Amino acid sequence: MVHIVFALIALQQPVDSAYTAKIRELTTEPRFNTELTDHLPADARVPTPLKALGYVPGTVGKLAYVADITRYFRALAAASPRVKLFDVGTSDEGRPMILAAIADSTTIAQLDHYRDITAALADPRRLSADSAQRLIGAGKPIYYATGSIHSTETGSPEMLMELAYRLAVEETPFVRQIRDSVITLITPVTELDGRDREVDVYRYRKAHKNIGPGLIYWGKYTTHDNNRDGIVMSQLLTRTMMQTFFAWHPTVLHDLHESVPFLYTSTGTGPYNRELDPIVIAEWHELAFQEITELTKRGLPGVWTHDFYDGWTPNYMFWVANGHNSIGRFYETYTSRGADCHTVKLPDRQTSVEWFRPNPPINGVRWCIRNNINYQESGLLIALNYMARNGHRYLDQFYRKGVRAVERGRAKDGPNAFWIPANQARPVEAASLVNLLRFHGVEVQRADRPFKAGAADVAAGDYVIRLDQPYGPLAKSYFSKQDYGPDDPRPYDDTGWTLQYVRNVALRAITDSTVLHASLTPVTRDVRVKGQVTGGHAAGAYLIAPTTESGLIQFRFALRDVRMWASEDTFNVEHRSFGRGTTIVPATAAADLERRITQAAESLGLTVVGVRGLPQVARHELDLPTIALVHSWLNTQNEGWVRYAFDALAIPYIYLNVQQLKNRDLLKSINVLVLPYVTSSAQQIVNGLPMAGPPIPWRRTAETPNLGGIDSTDDVRPGIGLDGMTALREWIDGGGIVITEGATSSVFTDYGVTNGVDIAPARQLRANGGIYRAVIKDPRSPIAYGYADTVAVYFNQSPLLQVDTSTDVPEDQDAALTAEQARARPRVVLSFHQKKDSLRLSGLLVGGEELAGRPAVLDAPVGQGHVVLFAIRPFWRWETQGSFAFVFNTILNWNDLGVAWPAAPKPTGRLVAAPQEGP
Repeated sequence: MVHIVFALIALQQPVDSAYTAKIRELTTEPRFNTELTDHLPADARVPTPLKALGYVPGTVGKLAYVADITRYFRALAAASPRVKLFDVGTSDEGRPMILAAIADSTTIAQLDHYRDITAALADPRRLSADSAQRLIGAGKPIYYATGSIHSTETGSPEMLMELAYRLAVEETPFVRQIRDSVITLITPVTELDGRDREVDVYRYRKAHKNIGPGLIYWGKYTTHDNNRDGIVMSQLLTRTMMQTFFAWHPTVLHDLHESVPFLYTSTGTGPYNRELDPIVIAEWHELAFQEITELTKRGLPGVWTHDFYDGWTPNYMFWVANGHNSIGRFYETYTSRGADCHTVKLPDRQTSVEWFRPNPPINGVRWCIRNNINYQESGLLIALNYMARNGHRYLDQFYRKGVRAVERGRAKDGPNAFWIPANQARPVEAASLVNLLRFHGVEVQRADRPFKAGAADVAAGDYVIRLDQPYGPLAKSYFSKQDYGPDDPRPYDDTGWTLQYVRNVALRAITDSTVLHASLTPVTRDVRVKGQVTGGHAAGAYLIAPTTESGLIQFRFALRDVRMWASEDTFNVEHRSFGRGTTIVPATAAADLERRITQAAESLGLTVVGVRGLPQVARHELDLPTIALVHSWLNTQNEGWVRYAFDALAIPYIYLNVQQLKNRDLLKSINVLVLPYVTSSAQQIVNGLPMAGPPIPWRRTAETPNLGGIDSTDDVRPGIGLDGMTALREWIDGGGIVITEGATSSVFTDYGVTNGVDIAPARQLRANGGIYRAVIKDPRSPIAYGYADTVAVYFNQSPLLQVDTSTDVPEDQDAALTAEQARARPRVVLSFHQKKDSLRLSGLLVGGEELAGRPAVLDAPVGQGHVVLFAIRPFWRWETQGSFAFVFNTILNWNDLGVAWPAAPKPTGRLVAAPQEGP
């Protein structure tokens, strides 16, 4: 009956017969479409995607570049008064990110008015209850759909062009209700650079009988993790989306993904993030079950929810909505493998009938890209129409979530605020954390005068984050300890992210409502810590304490021509104490040395102390190394985060790929080589991809104009190779330093480079992306300079390093041989806490006895060189600044890692890594 009604309505508006015929031809079976999308209306004034692009979205073998998609939206906006286009930013490579607003022409003419309403509702503290209700009655919900943050998920940009046209042109009551009652926003592509690279790769493979590379680079730094930047806002894409959110305060942000059959609509298995308002969880379910009901009613198989994502970690892009009292949600639709077809062959676990999937996907059917488009577009139209019919209620709930957030911050059981001392060991990192909060829209204030609240003695100038504000729960989510239970469903991503832990910043919760009445001044611009030089006039030396701030390595490279030393022990000078690793800069006759030191210190937030003479302490020179950052052609996800950190901090490096490691002459020019995590398979890293068939290039050519740029090769398949491993081993023997992380450490254990080091398999351990307590085992190692006895570190399941540190030797053994053996012993710098019950700081931990006491950072001498293995992930997603200095210390002290090693022999005859024993 529904189809008949729509058919009668459709008779009143011309249909684009050629386009409609193509939709039906491209849809593999009628049951994979609905009456909402099985046709396209015609309007002679407004171009269709077919007219602009030359094909109907969903045509097999056809994908549009960003420029073509942007050109289409500009043409649509030029032709229709119901569409207005905004440029909201650019990609790293300069491609424009656009936003199309679609509504009836009267609404389009008053967009600023409606934006002002949602902005006002976002902060209930400035509204009376009556004025809020008047705004709700006058406002319209804003529904924001975004496409292709994951570049290999290709269907949504194609679909969103057609959806935009349909919303602008179609005159059925169903669509008119949407247009009259909802402001629809569309950003067709969010990962712009990756989209064009993906189209290049797809077209190359089509032209070469499906032989071609995978999508090795997406954006400049991130691949799939571009959707894991929602906490730290480091990437241009995420920052643009956050700024766009604040420009509109959309009621819903709907991110479009592709992976599982046929349409998953997000709700989550739980556990849900503890700081989410229960209202938003109810909204997830309400919208999802509306879509499931309506699509199932129309005969679409395989529309379901629940058993995919958990709802725990706030690092996804759509959390720019969930963290700010809006609704963040997503679809996963079935991949069409670029723009192709395939026969569906699913395992039983995806086709079984379950409570959350009563109408499961089916096997044996032909699936093409048009089916994917039909599902996405039909689902969105149903969601938009439901929002049109319930828009004022959703605006009211948006407002009430803000009200409830403010009330939670005032509750007696607290916390009521967070306190960040301004004068702490890492003031620059503390300021950076404040600036991050402000970018999220979280209000930060500074104390006008000292006061006491709860157990906190707040000093004048300290930072205070009051929680009686609309985004107070977001701050609480970032600073609370995460308790992921052992019986909770399998986590989808990280389980712990407590920011003050991983950033090594002093921060305390205040549970005392009197803090809400303290004399505080809002921070209205980014905080900058200005460094200083004291006692500089006529100084004999300049000293910088080892604070583990990243400014220390920046300072060294900023004054690369100035000789500097690091102290190898603690010392006192002029009634002040300094720790191991203090940077010592002897004063010289250079006329501008003090000026240069002052300039660098002020810009980096460092405190430099001038003293009359050189301290009398053992020291070694901080020789500047040449650094190589190495990537594999298997993937660049994790090295991208390391590369981002190096670039953000202006640390110079040479960018190499693993295939170049066999070049001995090239290695001679390098002192420190950083190999970030690639995979846990050492064989795959060394052997690369199978060498059958022709070479597979990654290079900018006329055929692939968007590849290359960051790096290029004529063939992505080779890995390090055995020749490369041999050359690398020789280079290390001669004094080279390798820094590697995570399970990629297995390259050096499995191939016999590091003697006495092994990786044990995990049996019962579940440490899924959490924060764990580690202890400094060798404070005299330069790698540990500046760190306190205990450190919070990020660890994700592997590797479990195992070290033989036995020092038993025959009494009559040659002394020179004994000394040589002692120097070659692996040196445990940092280990996980040896008591399993003291390990977990935030996140999930099951089977902690397997992790307790194992090395977290290990220095393995190899000949005259070293391999420094990090079981932890020191550069994880720009979150773990508290661990950066372990790597930076290694780099700065690369030529002196053997300081104070070997230690005095203490025979143990056992493994450092033995569970329940500890080192």
